[in-house]
Amino acid sequence: MAAIAGIVLFAHGSRDERWRLPVEAVARRVQALDPSVRVACAYLELVAPDLREATASLTAGGATAIRIVPLFLGMGRHAREDLPHLVDEMRSLYPNVAFSLARAVGEEPDVIELLALKALGR
Repeated sequence: MAAIAGIVLFAHGSRDERWRLPVEAVARRVQALDPSVRVACAYLELVAPDLREATASLTAGGATAIRIVPLFLGMGRHAREDLPHLVDEMRSLYPNVAFSLARAVGEEPDVIELLALKALGR
């Protein structure tokens, strides 16, 4: 049986509700690009859902493989230390789900290129 894919877009979080808008826009775009993939947003702190809640939602929807994508520009402490611990916790809670952890989006060459172009006003 093929794995049912789920993606968690993982961001820091903020008390300002407007801060979530770009994260949710990415989720909508992912869903538009591939309607077969289940997508959830999750936040480290200050706002819900957290990784545990997002994972529960995806697995309740049938996801058997979950890719966690950190929407961080760099590998600070949260991405380097906190997130791997949270992913290990999810692996313990959901042993039948295949979890993968992408690197921070800010380390991806195409994101670096896009940010450089935006800095140049292009």
